[in-house]
Amino acid sequence: MSFFRALLGRSKPVRPDLDALFGLPSAAVTLEAAAGFRPTGTGSVAFRAAEGKAFADLEREVTELLNADDGPAVEPAEDEYGYTWLVLRTPAEGGLADLVTDIHAVNSSLEAAGFGPSLLCSLAAFADGRGRRAALVYLYKRGTFYPFAPLGGQRRDNALELQLAASIGGDLPIEKDKGRWFPVYGAPGL
Repeated sequence: MSFFRALLGRSKPVRPDLDALFGLPSAAVTLEAAAGFRPTGTGSVAFRAAEGKAFADLEREVTELLNADDGPAVEPAEDEYGYTWLVLRTPAEGGLADLVTDIHAVNSSLEAAGFGPSLLCSLAAFADGRGRRAALVYLYKRGTFYPFAPLGGQRRDNALELQLAASIGGDLPIEKDKGRWFPVYGAPGL
């Protein structure tokens, strides 16, 4: 079959590796050392909500589970493109590992219930002492990460994004196609 795929110009889709999310804490150490960026304790998962009771029940169960007494605060939000974002918050100091575990749990729950194709991306937010913000964005369908650094309005700091990508390239799989480094302006949690 691979011969015919190659002949017809089709490629096999990349399977997401949700375990790559667990590389975020080591990338955070690298980001702090290389560029002074620290985790803010906020992350989010974006997906296209499906119609029906099964999806609504799953979203409610995940939110209730993560909003348990010892879990982070979870807030659903919707963006202007119709994507639903589950925004997760943990203490900024030392909470990134817990945040990553919760982001992984949300992604895994949606995937296990058959809603994997609805997942868009997940992100973890960072900030530096100069007030600059950035996020490490995980593209579910590609299994890769890229940095996003908004400047305000519909502008982004491309030089900073390239600097951050270069610094964390040993910690996370970086998306090589920069055309897929989609801007997530106004992303809840960023």
